[in-house]
Parts: sequence; C-alpha cells; structure tokens
Amino acid sequence: MGRRLLPWIAAGLLALPAWGFDAAHTLPATGTVELAFTPDEAADRRVIRAIDGARRQVLVQAFSFTHEKIADALIRAKQRGVAVEIIADAEQTEKIPTTQIPRLAAARIPVYLDREHGAAHNKVMVVDLGDPQAAVVTGSYNFTHAAQYRNAENLLVLRGNPPLTEAYVRNWQRHRLHALPYNPRP
Repeated sequence: MGRRLLPWIAAGLLALPAWGFDAAHTLPATGTVELAFTPDEAADRRVIRAIDGARRQVLVQAFSFTHEKIADALIRAKQRGVAVEIIADAEQTEKIPTTQIPRLAAARIPVYLDREHGAAHNKVMVVDLGDPQAAVVTGSYNFTHAAQYRNAENLLVLRGNPPLTEAYVRNWQRHRLHALPYNPRP
C-alpha cells in the first residue's frame, strides 16, 4: 500500500479490504506468554496449573477432550467453588469412546455441545475474567492424551492482557448462544 493512501485511511475516508487489517481485533501486546511444544514438553501440566490457579471461573471450548488429568483438574476446580462451563464439539463428543465429557457432566459441570459448525475446533480455556492475571489458554493443543504424547502441538498461556481475555470470553459467549445442553445417551 502506497504512502499516499495512509492519510486517507487514517482519516477514515478509505476503508481497508475485508482481508486486510481489522482494528477491532488488534490488541496491545501486554502481559506474559508461557508456551509449550508437544510431545517433548509438558503442555498438559501448564493447562492443569492454570486450572488449579483458578479462583472464580474457567470457560472451556474443546474440540476433543480425552485427557483424564485435565478433566480431573476441572472437576477439582468445580468442587472448590469455581464456576466451570464447557462447550464441546458435538461430533467428537459422540464418536470418541474415551471422551471425558460424560465424566465432566456427571461431576455437575455444565456442558454444551456445539452443532452449529462443521467442526467446533476451538481449543481454549479462559480463567478468571476480570482478574489482572486472568489467563487465556489456547493453541493447536486439544485437551487429549494424543496431543500430549503423540502429536506435534503447541500451547500458549497468555496472562495479563484484559482486552484479549475479554475477546475470548465474548467468543465463548457467542458460541454458548447456539450450543445445546449435553444429554448423555442412555
């Protein structure tokens, strides 16, 4: 883009194309970034540490969820009074025999299934919205045994960036509006 166009863009007289810069999704880089790459690094321990540190809330979006220890951490959080809610991909939940979703629901954690999309492919946890050190956990890492021990995955734990945390919560809420309560099959 030539320098001659920049004053027009700055003045709001020339819109950028849809594929270009979107100021609504550009946030300042603040806080800390913790990262892990599997299978060599313990991404699961970083997820569990974030959950174990939760004081008020953990919101989860999961494509596949088979990792027992991460499920255990969410159940512990619920038992100590943390509000835990999960949105899971419907097809993965119904097809994978080792899914932890029924166990999480049995622990009285509200679980919702997202059938609105070809794949509800988000892998996100938001911990303690409103806290200065609130965390967003995201990356390619599914909350699965395979993601930790067999796959090449990445995980980020982003803390101390309130606008980022709020954006992820708004996205979670947008998907919660169309997700339906999980009802285990008899």
